[in-house]
Amino acid sequence: MTESASTPFPLSTPDDDDLVDLADIESSPGGGRDILRGLAQPTTGELQLNERASLQRVAGLSTELTDVTEVEYRQLRLERVVLVGVWTEGSAAQARASMVELAALAETAGSEVLDALIQRRSRPDSSTYIGSGKADELREAVLTSGADTVICDGELTPAQLTALEKIVKVKVIDRTALILDIFAQHATSREGKAQVSLAQMEYMLPRLRGWGESMSRQAGGRAGSNGGVGLRGPGETKIETDRRRIRERMAKLRREIRGMKKSRTVMRAARERNAIPRLTVAGYTNAGKSSLVNAMTGSGVLVQDALFATLDPTTRRATLDDGRAVVFTDTVGFVRHLPTQLVEAFRSTLEEVVDADLVLHVVDGSDAFPAEQISAVRQVINEVVADEGVAPPPELLVVNKIDAIDATRMAELRGALGDAAFVSARTGEGLPELFDRIREFIGRSDVELTIDVPYTRGDLVSRIHEEGEVLSSEHTADGTRMRVRVPAAFAGALEELTAP
Repeated sequence: MTESASTPFPLSTPDDDDLVDLADIESSPGGGRDILRGLAQPTTGELQLNERASLQRVAGLSTELTDVTEVEYRQLRLERVVLVGVWTEGSAAQARASMVELAALAETAGSEVLDALIQRRSRPDSSTYIGSGKADELREAVLTSGADTVICDGELTPAQLTALEKIVKVKVIDRTALILDIFAQHATSREGKAQVSLAQMEYMLPRLRGWGESMSRQAGGRAGSNGGVGLRGPGETKIETDRRRIRERMAKLRREIRGMKKSRTVMRAARERNAIPRLTVAGYTNAGKSSLVNAMTGSGVLVQDALFATLDPTTRRATLDDGRAVVFTDTVGFVRHLPTQLVEAFRSTLEEVVDADLVLHVVDGSDAFPAEQISAVRQVINEVVADEGVAPPPELLVVNKIDAIDATRMAELRGALGDAAFVSARTGEGLPELFDRIREFIGRSDVELTIDVPYTRGDLVSRIHEEGEVLSSEHTADGTRMRVRVPAAFAGALEELTAP
């Protein structure tokens, strides 16, 4: 079965909400300086998005010359790719959805998808992944479309990678390498870049190949005129030198990541001491996690309609209607068959999920198979939780993008995920109900106390308003008698002030 997929380069146009009327500027207080000041201060997410889009390759614009080399030519245009997958289980619709997701990954990495092939097999071929006959057909598809890269929807062994490249005679990469490439493009922080580098090296190490001088000995035998005493022997090939250097670099990166983990642990410990509820937003990639964080906190977290737009966890503070403060942490998205190297490298980042008081599991309501997304996310979380040896955190399913689905689909989702919260981060629909669910969960462990607070402890009153809820208050000669509802962790600090 052959399928084609191609997406034109997106051109953005300003919305009506983005335009400012001159009359509004002239009539505003201060001659419009507040409006102009707001326009001149983009959010952090907008700055990151502008930087990410500052250099883009556009398909269809040819600048090649007759004497341009292949290396120079590849830098001037998008990579033209053919997708290939093995359908081992599930329905035809699920197989097609898997290829659509692979096409989205390829386009996010900066490729132009020309064609797609799916083969029905009980298991991938051990030598060429798709079998020799299908490999010849893939070669014909590459020649016909003029592609320069083949992307396989699975993780290939080094032997499969080499054998398939010999047949199709173009570059072959697998799903793992593709995801690693996207992570490398989107990593911005020092910790994120180190984690991606470590994952890439772990993937690259068993796949190093060499030929010619790469397989020759650097000093061996009699060593000739280049050596002498101490240099005789089998020597070391260049590929062995590369492997040794990669291992040394990996060891250094692991040390650096451990050091960065300490600072993240210190920040989490500070939030625990303040007894502020920690809500971690997790979910499938491009499910709208960052948009939901922005809608609930009013922050400027980077939002982009792309897979793995967010790699570095971002923590934002919000205040509920009852005055209680909470923190939302936006985390990296998950995906089907997330590479093991990434799970290991992003261990310190994924610990934000393990240490959360509540996980908001965001699901894309417009996706054809939301149950598979939920299963893929829970599988990764369970792996991390099992390694840490702790109980999994409480979870609240949040079905996002309900503005993009019809009433029939909504009824199906409510029947399958009845206990979930249904919201639209874009329109704000369902957000008040979600806040009510969060407030209800946070209040489960609260303790009601009646305390006498001296007038000299104004700091304690402020903390009560921030972390709990004041039910009633009465001023007396010695202080303020307050009936409060506070978290159990904070109640211990108020025990000595408990009224008789």
